[in-house]
Amino acid sequence: MTESCEVNLKEWQVVRPDSAGGPQNRALAGRALDSVNARRIADGLAKTGQIEVLELTKGLEIRATSFVGRFSLGDLIITVQPKLPQAPLTQLLRYAYRLRHLDLYDPVNYAPANWAFQDLLIHQLTAEARGLLTRGLHRDYEITRAALHIPRGRIDFGRYVQGANTSSTALPCIYHPRIEDTLLNQTLLSGLRFACEMTNDPNLRTTIRRLLSTLGASVSTKSLDTALLADCRGRLDRRTTAYESAITIIELLHGDAGVGIEKPAEHLRLSGFLFDMNRFFQALVFRFLAEHLEAFEIEEESRLNDLFIYDPLRNPLRRRTPVPRPDFVIRKNAGVVAVLDAKYRDLWEMPLPREMLYQLALYALGQRDGHRRAVILYPTLFRLPREQAILIRNPMNAMQQAEVILRPINLMDLNELIRGGTSTRRQRKVLANHLAFGEATARTEI
Repeated sequence: MTESCEVNLKEWQVVRPDSAGGPQNRALAGRALDSVNARRIADGLAKTGQIEVLELTKGLEIRATSFVGRFSLGDLIITVQPKLPQAPLTQLLRYAYRLRHLDLYDPVNYAPANWAFQDLLIHQLTAEARGLLTRGLHRDYEITRAALHIPRGRIDFGRYVQGANTSSTALPCIYHPRIEDTLLNQTLLSGLRFACEMTNDPNLRTTIRRLLSTLGASVSTKSLDTALLADCRGRLDRRTTAYESAITIIELLHGDAGVGIEKPAEHLRLSGFLFDMNRFFQALVFRFLAEHLEAFEIEEESRLNDLFIYDPLRNPLRRRTPVPRPDFVIRKNAGVVAVLDAKYRDLWEMPLPREMLYQLALYALGQRDGHRRAVILYPTLFRLPREQAILIRNPMNAMQQAEVILRPINLMDLNELIRGGTSTRRQRKVLANHLAFGEATARTEI
């Protein structure tokens, strides 16, 4: 039996098999995936762009993308960590997903090569659950019908007449006790069970099991699935806002613990968790811009309806017109003043993929004259990167038609501004206008 192999890498990193290289390279040399199921999952992960695990003649090659987390393929355990350090990542995650500021964990509990992204979310979930239990679980009234010797509520006369010939001294009653066994608490319990199976941290598992023991005393278990989470999300109201952060984390954990294989209906449960940092980055940028571009309207994934259209006389299959959806469209007085896309890829260190350029070029060309510009916002951890511009020219006369801007966001600086609260509000507004309009344009647009 082959010994298990653990590989730790950062997002966008490539680890190749090399018998003369480092420990991880040597571990991958001469190794292959150990089962058909592992190969099917690896194929699905590659097709969905989550991570590539390639079987080469020399061994296994692993190519990380923007997905982070830990999962296993048979005897191969892969951990992909974010480049962003834990403390600022935690702060920015809270901000992006509107999670409450709770004490999560002591960072020294984790060795740099040992922690997984899902553990960060699970720690936040346990902190949320502890807070809910401390304040008292939400209780709801539930209609109950029972025969009681001491009547409660109102008499169920319909059932009383049906059983009038019996000698029982109990009266059929309809009453509404307040119970903790509600859908919200059932989802919280199911989410904690799901998280307990996902983490490899023994201390974290012990903490979750204590919470499960306390919560399970008055709450029943339900199977965690998409329908349950959607129903639970629909039940949130002003009385249950304290549950919103916990439900959001459970949705994140559950939604990224599987992988689609070829057919949409075919879905395999991933033994682990992979989270797309693109989703986090888009949520982060949207909230930041929405809060600090006060004179503008920002729409997320707005439809550009007029960019493509099928010729009604030459559409025999009656296909629906493709509608592009840029991440953000900024409007003022009903007019589009900026089109932005958030891409979680450091375009200062890494090349711009052709598909990104073509996508943004269409967004730029689809705007009116004078505003033919589309912007890619990308993350960086360094202060060196500066704005780059790609001009789109007419190949016949070299006249400029539009431009694509590559604009960096320093996540470390952004984290400091968000932590600054009211004292850095002015700087945040300046940064938001710069991200949306650039240095020169911002002065004329604002």
